Amino acid sequence: MSYYFSKSLDMPFPAAIEHVTKKLAGKGFGILTRIDVQHTMKVKLGVDFKPYMILGACNPHFARRALQAEDKIGAMPPCNVIVTETAPGKT
Repeated sequence: MSYYFSKSLDMPFPAAIEHVTKKLAGKGFGILTRIDVQHTMKVKLGVDFKPYMILGACNPHFARRALQAEDKIGAMPPCNVIVTETAPGKT
């Protein structure tokens, strides 16, 4: 059983971040948070890590409906979208 959906892109990491952000916006999702895992690993642990970004996406219309149905659902959002470099020029 898989707990995620995936899509491979033939583009460098920075372009993939921009592409994914625009695609999400086109579906009504905004980015609430950006966690730069590569940077955090370097700063907190002093170790190198591949480019890896966690985008916290949220669609306000969906969020409103969910919160109206169950006010504790706020513990769940945002929807996390991971963009990571799998090979040079590939994400």
